[in-house]
Amino acid sequence: MSKTIKVRRLPRDTGPAAWNAILSSAPVYPQLDEDIDAEWAVVGGGFAGLAAARRLNQLVPGQRVVVLEAGRLAEGPAGRNSGFMIDLPHELNSETYAGAKDADLRQIRLNRHAIEFARHTAAEAAMPKQVFDPCGKVTGAATQKGEQHIDTYSRHLASLGEAFRIMDATEMKAWTGTDFYRRGLFTPHSVMIQPAAYIRMSAAELSRRVCIYEHSPVVSMTLGDRHVLQTPKGRVRARHVILAVNGHIQSFGYFAQRLLHVFTYASMTRPLSEAEVKRLGGVPDWSLLPADPMGTTLRRVSSYDGSGHRITVRNHFTLNQSMEIGERHIRRAARLHDRAFSARFPMLDGVSMDHRWGGRLCLSLNSVAAFGEQEERVFSAACQNGLGTVKGTLSGLLAAELALNQRSTLLDDFQASAQPSRLPPEPFLSLGANMTMRWKEWQAGIEL
Repeated sequence: MSKTIKVRRLPRDTGPAAWNAILSSAPVYPQLDEDIDAEWAVVGGGFAGLAAARRLNQLVPGQRVVVLEAGRLAEGPAGRNSGFMIDLPHELNSETYAGAKDADLRQIRLNRHAIEFARHTAAEAAMPKQVFDPCGKVTGAATQKGEQHIDTYSRHLASLGEAFRIMDATEMKAWTGTDFYRRGLFTPHSVMIQPAAYIRMSAAELSRRVCIYEHSPVVSMTLGDRHVLQTPKGRVRARHVILAVNGHIQSFGYFAQRLLHVFTYASMTRPLSEAEVKRLGGVPDWSLLPADPMGTTLRRVSSYDGSGHRITVRNHFTLNQSMEIGERHIRRAARLHDRAFSARFPMLDGVSMDHRWGGRLCLSLNSVAAFGEQEERVFSAACQNGLGTVKGTLSGLLAAELALNQRSTLLDDFQASAQPSRLPPEPFLSLGANMTMRWKEWQAGIEL
């Protein structure tokens, strides 16, 4: 007897996807408005979904692959993140991003595999440096406590045999233009991307071989010899399904009470004038992670595709198990962003914010993915633990390999992780998590 899954909720995002909004008009992909057959249906057009579709096309180029995106490409979380493709351990629930040594070494191997896959994608799509820049990353400390975090993390990197370089306050000012930071830690192997442009260009190149549909959310899925995915105006009958939907894997009925739905918030300035760019100083493009994971992330980007020179500020986290936020959440975060911007860039007094938004993250208590075969020929590539660019790419391409039984050491390493841990019951979960995050934000001090 067939089983029908009714999708409980569809994605809802608050505020603009600013990285997409600052680009010129995007290509439009059709809405599915007919019944079609395919060997493969990939649900979700973000980093995981596009990586899964690309890997399938590489491994079985003669088979039809369909990508179903609920909204528009790069309008969801993929166009809302800050664009760090980080190769090193980056555990948001850690004091310093570090974890256990063996687990971190395994994670580095996996992350670098995903980054190499993205590097080939960038080459195939002819992405310029403003879209895919293998420039490394800097972690910045503004307080003595932040410097202690950097010292601890650098010792951990040394134990892993990883390269790094300490930047003093003078070098940090020459790089950023602000004297806010006392010390920095540079690591060379991360990549910075313009996330919306990366998604757009990856999809455009892939669409020559794969069918991509926008505004085509899956509202139900009937399992059978061919799984039937119903959208508002059409259906896909597919032999195999990959659910690359991050936290919305729960909307399909999987991983109940095992996933944390966290929102983080960002603001982006209007384009800076030539005088403001000169007054700021520093290099034209840079990105900075806070030494304290609860602190403020910054990016400065030069003009690309008419975007203008801009600065992005990201901080503040909330747990929202409904997977939705309201304008009040944006307003609260905006006050924190404006305070952080003013503290770091007093020379840019009067520069206003053009865009403010929230973005969905999905985490598990034990920092593992929601990955694997959930039903016969239905695979999940979800729960990216706050690093969607890399872990989304990784889970998507490995889900394709798993579905085709393409075993590898990397896939074995990825599958060696436990399943996501069960969460405490409500209301204790949300009350406790949000109180803990507010306390940690207070402890972060001016790092926030």
